[in-house]
Amino acid sequence: MILYLHGFRSSPRSFKARVVGEKMAALGRASELICPQLPASPEEAMALALTLVERYDASELSIIGSSLGGYYATWLAERLGCRAVLLNPAVYPLKDLDKHVGVTTEYHSDKVFEFKREYIDELGELAVPAITRPERYFLIAATGDEVLDYRDMTAHYAGARQHVIDGSDHAIAEFGNYVDDVLAFCLDGAAGPVR
Repeated sequence: MILYLHGFRSSPRSFKARVVGEKMAALGRASELICPQLPASPEEAMALALTLVERYDASELSIIGSSLGGYYATWLAERLGCRAVLLNPAVYPLKDLDKHVGVTTEYHSDKVFEFKREYIDELGELAVPAITRPERYFLIAATGDEVLDYRDMTAHYAGARQHVIDGSDHAIAEFGNYVDDVLAFCLDGAAGPVR
């Protein structure tokens, strides 16, 4: 089973979530993907995620997290002992999200939501100072990420399988080139060669 966690202001309709969904469907494994709309509250988002995966053993669960979803995926992987793929993950969201406190909309709809100041404290509760088993992680980071610094990512996931894309962007516009490797890591526990 794969749990896909989208980023801040994003949704299950994001580009990377759709690429993963389409590939899982092509493999005849669409029923093995869970991709929820996460609440704005980090505490509520993690409560939802835990509820969705509580019946799965760590050996049969993988998490894919993009941006803030990568921060969440790291906390969950440490708590549950499962594998995780991080796509341009947020490493220090406390400093990055403070400027977003207030009312805003989702990227893929006009749905309005509020990111409250107390959510910053909730994010702090989910911090993972250091990963404990790097072999459970696969990081894909882009040097051209215009939102987050890839060097924070590579340092935080030291020892993990890493693919650093020269250039690209925060959305990883060419994610279709990497989805097979991501799913190989999630479904088989091993990532093949990244192109």
